[in-house]
Amino acid sequence: MTKDDAVPPPPRRGGSIAVVGGRVLPIAGEPLGRGTVLVLDGVIEAVGADVRVPDGVPVLDASGRWVLPGFVEAHAHLGVLEEGEGWAGDDVNEMTGPNAAAVRALDAINIEDEGFRDALEGGVTSAVVKPGSGNPIGGQTVALKTWGGRTVDEQVIRAAVSVKSALGENPKRVYGDRKELPSTRLGVARVLREAFVQARNYAEARAHAAAEGKPFERDLARETLARVLDGELIWDQHTHRHDDIATAIRLAEEFGYRLVVNHGTDGARIADVLAEKRVPVIFGPMISNRSKVELRDRAIANLARLARAGVEVAITTDHPVVPVNFLVHQASFAVKEGLDRDVALRALTVNPARILGLDDRVGALAPGLDGDVVVWSGDPLDVYSRAEHVIIDGREVYSYAGGVRERMERFED
Repeated sequence: MTKDDAVPPPPRRGGSIAVVGGRVLPIAGEPLGRGTVLVLDGVIEAVGADVRVPDGVPVLDASGRWVLPGFVEAHAHLGVLEEGEGWAGDDVNEMTGPNAAAVRALDAINIEDEGFRDALEGGVTSAVVKPGSGNPIGGQTVALKTWGGRTVDEQVIRAAVSVKSALGENPKRVYGDRKELPSTRLGVARVLREAFVQARNYAEARAHAAAEGKPFERDLARETLARVLDGELIWDQHTHRHDDIATAIRLAEEFGYRLVVNHGTDGARIADVLAEKRVPVIFGPMISNRSKVELRDRAIANLARLARAGVEVAITTDHPVVPVNFLVHQASFAVKEGLDRDVALRALTVNPARILGLDDRVGALAPGLDGDVVVWSGDPLDVYSRAEHVIIDGREVYSYAGGVRERMERFED
């Protein structure tokens, strides 16, 4: 699939609202003790202390509250691994072959999964939904808003963000139990190398056929991996243990694609290497047990160690491993274990947006970005604070009033 063939995002649409009088943390700019965020037609028009609100624009008084951009969950399985639905709602892993590059998370998302409502409760307005980690190559990811569409397509920010891949125990266990390739770490690396060699050969043959004006038989998996090699898609590498992270770096340097480490719970051992090579880490989940050997050395404090070394970090719940509404609590725990609080807030907002190439749309309060605004009762890193109002594309989609969670209609007009 070429860039021109990619599914285009829906046209930006939304409402208008002015959030006034709150303590505004734009993340990408200086905090305002008392400011206004003006959203017109779904897009942020202005952020400042002296913003004029046009006549007819609804006003939300945020006096005494904190106002932040909506959080970005960088690695979730919302809608593809539905809670409480058993096998019927489990579409996270297509494990009928080790190379599933042709599949797309977008095609399996149920936007009525309860996790999307939980996301609003936690101030999460955007998420990158990824296939699971049972395969060496799991499939294409999608970035979407957590509410607002009649179908998932109307919530899409970007239809193809990256390709999910897995190193470590998961693919080794899945295929090893079947006595199939790959049953070892050696085999997993081989599968990845062969897939990229085939994709490179495919791209060269496709270009030659185009130059000669000859027909060419398309292969969706190889086309997807060719987009990775072209730098059009990110390589999202599931890996926990430091030696697997080293393998991920080795492969990325061999084939020249852009690597993002997902989980990286043991990455602090080689934090200086990750920083030197400018490899970002989507860290987590943190509120979980040591359920397998590769998690033996996981620790919340490892996130602070990565950040202090200069690694760009984001935080993930890996929902439903940890409920998505606990994303902010993980940041609070990380601060308790040494993470700078400003870095913690960036790890929930602008960092995941930038790491995954979504910072032209989400992750901060700035003119031209999507009108995704969350009003918190207080400091969001305080466990007693809650998201009181959640605005996506200029429309209030969730509010908390009198201890009762209210769900707004998606399209009031």
